[in-house]
Amino acid sequence: MFLWAGSKGAQGSGSERRTIYQKVREYDVLDKRKTVTALKAGEDRAILLGLSMILFSVMMYFVLGITMVRSYSDSVWTEESGCTVLNSTIVAEINCTYSCGSECWKSSKYPCLQVFVSLNTSGKVVRLSHNEEAQDTNPECFYVPKCQKDFNAIHTVVVKILERLKTQQQVLCYMDPGEQQDSALLTRIYGRLAVFHSLFWPTCTLIGGTIIIAMVKLTQYLSIMCEQVGRIKR
Repeated sequence: MFLWAGSKGAQGSGSERRTIYQKVREYDVLDKRKTVTALKAGEDRAILLGLSMILFSVMMYFVLGITMVRSYSDSVWTEESGCTVLNSTIVAEINCTYSCGSECWKSSKYPCLQVFVSLNTSGKVVRLSHNEEAQDTNPECFYVPKCQKDFNAIHTVVVKILERLKTQQQVLCYMDPGEQQDSALLTRIYGRLAVFHSLFWPTCTLIGGTIIIAMVKLTQYLSIMCEQVGRIKR
C-alpha cells in the first residue's frame, strides 16, 4: 500500500509539473503572439507613414513642376550682366483696381517708374523691370506695386526706389543671351537658387519615406532569417 501510494504521489507530482510547464508554455506563446501583433501593427504604421511621405513629395514635385520649374525653364533672362542706369523717371499714372470686400472693387492709381539701362556686354539700351511679375503685369514700368486706396503711400515707395536708382549707376541685371528681348530684369523670382530651395524639402521627404520603408522591410527580412536559423538549430 505504501509503495502504491508513493508511486501514485510521484505520478501526481509529475502530472502537476507537466501542467505547470504547459501553462508556462501557453503564457510564453501568448506573449510572443502579442509581441508579434504589436510589432506588425507598428510596421504597418511605419510603412503607411513612408508611403504618405512619398505620395506627398510626388504631389509637391507635380505642383512645383507646373509652376516654379516651368517658369524657370521658360524664362529667357538667364545671363547675368552689368547694367548702367541711363534714365529713371516717373512718366505716368496707371489705373488699377483693388478689392474692398466681397465682390467689391474700387479704382486707384500707381505711378509708373520707367528705367532705361545700357548693357555693359553689348552697349544695347533696354528697359529695366524689377522681376518677371512686373514684366508680365506692365513691361513699361520698372516696379508695379500692389494696388491700394492710398495713392500717396504708393507714390512714396516709388519715389524711394527712384532715388536709390539715381545713386546707383551700376547694377547687376539679367538679360536675354540672344538679345531678342528689349528688356532686362533686376532680380529673378524663378532663379536657380529659388528652384533649389523649392525642390529641397520634397526631395528630403521622398528620401525619408524611402528610408523608412526600406528599414521596415530590412527588419522583417532579418526577423525571418532569425526564425529560420532558430528552427535549424532545434
